[in-house]
Amino acid sequence: MVSDNISFNVLKHVLVPEHHLLSEEEADAVLKQLGMTRDQLPKIRNSDAGIKVLESIYGPIAEGRIVKIVRKSETAQEFVAYRLVTKG
Repeated sequence: MVSDNISFNVLKHVLVPEHHLLSEEEADAVLKQLGMTRDQLPKIRNSDAGIKVLESIYGPIAEGRIVKIVRKSETAQEFVAYRLVTKG
């Protein structure tokens, strides 16, 4: 559950896409499938509101972890993006 220190769970808002923290095995598989390195992924700061909510669920999220973001789309049904967690 989300901890009590977060006053608003931004991930429950209708306009915010789903965020999922990938395991290291999942992250390696995704990078292999995309033919990319971690440094080539777009970044998301660990101070982002979505990351803060994920931290309240999973505990501290280390720099270098990968987050899967699933956006709903009228034309493509859903669009999946990946972000590398960085300091900030």
